[in-house]
Amino acid sequence: MKVVAFNGSPNKEGNTWNALKIVTAELEAEGVETEIVHVGNKLIRGCVACYQCVKNKNEQCVQAGDGVNEWVQKMKQADGIILGTPVHYSAIGGTMKSFLDRAFFVCGVNDSLLRHKVGASVVAVRRSGGVPTFDQLNNFLNYAEMLIPASNYWNVIHGRTPGEVVQDLEGVQIMRVLGKNMAWLMKLVEHGKGTITPPEREAKTMFSFIH
Repeated sequence: MKVVAFNGSPNKEGNTWNALKIVTAELEAEGVETEIVHVGNKLIRGCVACYQCVKNKNEQCVQAGDGVNEWVQKMKQADGIILGTPVHYSAIGGTMKSFLDRAFFVCGVNDSLLRHKVGASVVAVRRSGGVPTFDQLNNFLNYAEMLIPASNYWNVIHGRTPGEVVQDLEGVQIMRVLGKNMAWLMKLVEHGKGTITPPEREAKTMFSFIH
């Protein structure tokens, strides 16, 4: 089993990376292979709503060359996915948001590539805005019908300068518990394959309240 974690921080080895390392260390201790992909230090264009991914259904965004299509394939091949970001104005970092908008749209219109994979969100913040950002990340996981493990509090860890989050003892515990619970849930999913029939995927119903 493998988990791919996406680091939305411009600082390659800052506090978001530290948080992800705490989670992935627990996963690796349970025999799960992990990889951290650095998104926030790349130039990622936002979705332009061209809907070519809907038309082509080739698991690719037509905006090529910036890593998104490569990362979509990593997500497809992984058993679990972690989304990690710092907080920018009580929200996901802009580069990470652009990546998530495009990647989850592509995955969704290509037979729900992420459906029933295990997904978790992690936020590193200096002071406040962590919970709203955590909620925003979870919107992507819910949209994709992913299975979400819990910890013993919201998955937010606090620190300002790189490495400072390791002093947040409660935050460190939250990340450790998340890693353990994620590994356990992934094992349940793996052992259930071929034994328990998953629910059939339903075609998306679209409805507007303005007619």
